[in-house]
Amino acid sequence: MPSPFPGMDPYLEDDALWPVFHHQLIQSLHQILQPSLIDRYRARVNQRHYVTEQALFTSVIREEHHEDYIEIRQRSDGRLVTLVDVVSPANKLKPAGRAAYLAKRDEGKHVKANLVEIDLVLQGQPTLEYSRDGLPDWDYAVTVTRATQPDRYEIYTTTLQKRLPRFRLPLASDDRDTVLDLHTAFTRCYDQGGFAAKIDYRKDPSTPLSDEDRKWLHDVLKQQKLR
Repeated sequence: MPSPFPGMDPYLEDDALWPVFHHQLIQSLHQILQPSLIDRYRARVNQRHYVTEQALFTSVIREEHHEDYIEIRQRSDGRLVTLVDVVSPANKLKPAGRAAYLAKRDEGKHVKANLVEIDLVLQGQPTLEYSRDGLPDWDYAVTVTRATQPDRYEIYTTTLQKRLPRFRLPLASDDRDTVLDLHTAFTRCYDQGGFAAKIDYRKDPSTPLSDEDRKWLHDVLKQQKLR
């Protein structure tokens, strides 16, 4: 069964679902990306690890996090060309999660790699700060920062009610971009992860929604007889 929504599924922000979704989405992106890369490059899935702490009455809850990301490197010398990362709720809500995410981004900047940051999380503080003046409202974004123009962002946006975007993924400066369809990756991820059987659509999602989005979500689920 496919996702009932035209784009991102906000139910996936749930703490119990996100780690599996994050892993599966990176795997799907990697599967789609591999055939489009010429022999000059290799793409590999790596993982960052960190621990968050939360005070609960008289005790402290420690939680380990493992978050996948993709590195595209040149085969000849192993140089990092492009870093593809997916923002998690912990990266936007918890100091340790944010620090771990930003540290990985800084590593990419330090070696002058291209950065692709995929943010499909509604809650929390954005990991990128830039002006939205003159831009349409959006819920989700893919932000591309080219190594040749580190102060300029290419922003591909969408809303909860629309399909996820296609975006241009940069490689070496003397090579052509490749194009990735995020929605195709999401669809494959949702199917391979078996999320239709894991989500109870009779309940509201754990992430807060505006009144307009909540009404829209309820209408979609009712039309598909999931409520």
